[in-house]
Amino acid sequence: MSTNPTLATGALPNRSLLDIDRDHLIHPVTSFRGHEARGATLLESGQGMWLTDMAGNRLLDAFAGLWCVNVGYGHESIVEVAAEQMRRLPYATGYFHFGSEPAVRLAEKLVEITPAGLDHVYFTLGGSDAVDSAIRYITHYWNAVGRPSKKQFIALERGYHGSSTTGAGLTALANFHRQFDLPRKWQHHLPSPYPYRSETPGDDAAIIAASVAQLHAKVEALGADNVAAFFCEPIQGSGGVVVPPRGWLKAMRDACTALDILFVTDEVITGFGRTGPMFACDDEGVSPDLMTLAKGLTAGYVPMGAVMMSDKVYQGIADGAAPELPIGHGMTYSGHPVSAAVGLEVIRLYENGILANGQKVAARFDAGMAMLAEHPMVGETRGRGLLGAIELVADKATKARFDPALKIPDRLFAAGYANGVIFRSFPDNIIGLAPALCASDAEMDEIFARIGKTLDGLLDERDIRAALAA
Repeated sequence: MSTNPTLATGALPNRSLLDIDRDHLIHPVTSFRGHEARGATLLESGQGMWLTDMAGNRLLDAFAGLWCVNVGYGHESIVEVAAEQMRRLPYATGYFHFGSEPAVRLAEKLVEITPAGLDHVYFTLGGSDAVDSAIRYITHYWNAVGRPSKKQFIALERGYHGSSTTGAGLTALANFHRQFDLPRKWQHHLPSPYPYRSETPGDDAAIIAASVAQLHAKVEALGADNVAAFFCEPIQGSGGVVVPPRGWLKAMRDACTALDILFVTDEVITGFGRTGPMFACDDEGVSPDLMTLAKGLTAGYVPMGAVMMSDKVYQGIADGAAPELPIGHGMTYSGHPVSAAVGLEVIRLYENGILANGQKVAARFDAGMAMLAEHPMVGETRGRGLLGAIELVADKATKARFDPALKIPDRLFAAGYANGVIFRSFPDNIIGLAPALCASDAEMDEIFARIGKTLDGLLDERDIRAALAA
């Protein structure tokens, strides 16, 4: 196996692919110059939990693509329904009152399986435009019900709500703000409920109480008549898999109700079995006013997202305009019939064994996390279901982070790749894990064995060992 994830160019069947990529393809959230220097890692095929790159390296994918391939790679039934729908009706617009059976059936299914009260669905292409759509609908709602001053939005530090022009401002990660003139003046952030690094002394109840108090204080500072909504992820994904205490989500839901602001849960990452139940909201019996979905909706096989909307919001928008006036929000591919057909099949797979398998294998995931918690470089492991993080520190007692000059994230990812395992390597030395729900016990054990080998290898490097000893 090659130890260089950029691939040995001589192994490629067509070397020019790397040059074409470098010259023409813009990659998401990537340094342009950095990518030109590094080059792409080209993937060729996938089956189950495994990927094969174009150099022939076989890799365990412990991150489900980008938190999304929840059912694993290579399901022929998904390919078949997509092909059948393409043959029958490859496209149907949702404009002009047109539609298609797959979109209607998927809307019905999502209303059935999401938390009670979410009775309406708007389909998008993914998570970012689902968040953007939610912001637009919320703005429209408050105008329609005669409360146009409610324009301020609140989210969380370390939160991620996509990279659209509006959603990236609710996102609270520096890469999405730098040089983009974000966040907007109407976008505000509260401290993350981050137990491992919380400034709030005390137990879980104290952290929950602090978050509620911070929300109340922010709304009071902005003026209750000016605040439209609070956005949150039940578990913060791209911010480092920050897991709030149980009860936090319900407390924030209740606080939003008391404050008369809309409560929006971003389940783009946590939805469709990732945290155990079908949706993370189910864990605490929470029904939001709006919910954004994507990723696991089609398991990454085709693009699709959705905004689930409560009847209160729907009726407020519907009654706020004359019947002859359209609500001016739409997308060419909203409710795309092929994506909808795939979504229906993916949900069928969840309900016919994959969701249950994910819940069962979560015990092996927890055991692997507990094993790695003892490693000298690991400050904390945390997670829920098949979503987790391993936070590396230079000092377990003080929780001190490694010096950024050591470039731990880059070295960590490269070493993991060389050991045949793919995971997320966050900038602040956190390993993100989101293995597919189809994993076997043996595959789960192998993921942690390979990560353990990766950490041991880094520990043997002189500068990292010196940083630990300092």
